[in-house]
Amino acid sequence: MPFHSRPRRLAQAALTVALVAFLAACGQNHPESVFHHRTDFNRDVDFLFKVLIYAGTAVFIFVEGILVLTLIKFRKRPGQPEPEHVHGNTTLEIAWTVIPLLILIMIGIPTVRTIFKTEAAARSDALQVEVVGHQWWWEFRYPQYTRTEPSGKVDTVVTANELYLPIGKTVNFTLHSKDVIHSFWIPALGGKRDVVTNHTNYLWMTPDSTGPDEFNGACAEYCGTSHGNMRFRAFTVSQADFDSWIAHQEQPAVGTAPAAPPVSADSTKKPAAATVAAAAPMPATPVEQAGFIAFPSDKVPEYAIPHTPLPAGLTFDDNLLGKGDPANGAKLMAGQGGCLACHAIAGNPMMVGNIGPNLTHVASRYTIAGGLYPNDARHLARWIKNARVMKGGVIMTTIGMGQYDPILKMTMTSGLTDQQIADVVAYLQTLK
Repeated sequence: MPFHSRPRRLAQAALTVALVAFLAACGQNHPESVFHHRTDFNRDVDFLFKVLIYAGTAVFIFVEGILVLTLIKFRKRPGQPEPEHVHGNTTLEIAWTVIPLLILIMIGIPTVRTIFKTEAAARSDALQVEVVGHQWWWEFRYPQYTRTEPSGKVDTVVTANELYLPIGKTVNFTLHSKDVIHSFWIPALGGKRDVVTNHTNYLWMTPDSTGPDEFNGACAEYCGTSHGNMRFRAFTVSQADFDSWIAHQEQPAVGTAPAAPPVSADSTKKPAAATVAAAAPMPATPVEQAGFIAFPSDKVPEYAIPHTPLPAGLTFDDNLLGKGDPANGAKLMAGQGGCLACHAIAGNPMMVGNIGPNLTHVASRYTIAGGLYPNDARHLARWIKNARVMKGGVIMTTIGMGQYDPILKMTMTSGLTDQQIADVVAYLQTLK
C-alpha cells in the first residue's frame, strides 16, 4: 500500500463511523432518554442542559473562528517580513477577561437556580416513598399507608424492586442505604441522587406529563459485584389505579399458610401470643381483589422486559412446575428452606425476616432478582435453587441439594429437591 493512501483510508473509515453515529443519534425512539419532559425535574434539567450546550457551542464557534482567521491572515508567505512583536494589549486583555466572565454569569445563574429548585423541600402534600438501597436490590416503603396483619401487628406498606407512582402527584423520595453507597436513578423520569449509609438524601418530582407507562430504574453508583444487576421498575399510573394498587398492598398476602404448631395438652395454660398468631388461618386459595392490583401485562413495553439468559449448567425438572403443593411449600419456607430468616410475608406469622425482599404479594410483581429475571415459575425455581449462580455475589444462600455454591466454594449436601422447590414456587405464586 502506498504510504500516502493509508491516511486517506483511515480518514474514510473515521468518516464512515462518524456518519453512522450521527444517523443513530438522529433516531426518535428513545423511550428512556433523560430528555423527555415527563416530570418537572426532567424539564428543569433539560432546560439547564440546553443553556450549557448552546452557550458552549457559541463559545466554541467564536474561539475556533478567531483561531482559523488568525491562521489564515498571519500565515507565512514567501518574502513576507517577520511580523512586528507587540508586548501587551490592554484592550485585548480586558476583552478576554470580561467575555468569559459574562459567559460564566450567563450559565451560572440558571445553574444555581436549578440546583436550589431541585434541592428544595418537596410540597407538604407530596406522596412519601422511602427508598432503601441493598446489595443488590431496592426496597420501597410507603409510610403514609399501613397494613394490619391478622395478629394485629401494623406495618408500613413495603415492596421490592417495583415502584408505583400516581400521575400528577408530587412524590418525595427519602433515600438511604443499608450497606454501601448506591445511586437511585430513573432516567426516563429524570431523577438521580446518591443513596448513602448513615445519611438521608431527598429527591422529589412530579410525573405530570406521562401516561400509564413503565420505566427502567437502576443503581448509578458502583456498589460491588452485581452493581450492573441492581435494577428496578417504575410504573406511572392514574391516581385511581394507584389508590386501588395501594389498597391491595395494604392487605395481607393470600395463599396457603403453614400448619399451626400443636397446642399443649395442658388446657389450663393460656396459649402464648406467638402460638395464637401462628394458628390464625389464611385463605387456602388466592383471593383476587377487584380493580387494579398490578400494571397490565399487555402494556409492559418491550424495553422493560428482562431477557437475561439463564446460567449454563443450572438445570431444573420443569415437568414439576405447575404440579407443586403450595401448602407444603409454605411449610418448607418456614422450616427446611430457612426462608423465614430473611423474608417477610404479611399475613404469614412464620415469615418475619427483614434481610431480604419482602415477599408479600410477590406473585403480582413482574421481575425477580433485583429486576434481572422475569417472575415466572421457570426462573423462580432456578433462583431458589441456586441464586448465587443466577446473580453473582448475592447473600441468599444456595438452597438446592447437590448445588455448588460459588461463594462457599462447596457442594451443598443438604437442601431442597426439585420437587420441594416446585412446592415453594407453587406457594409463592399464590401470593397475589
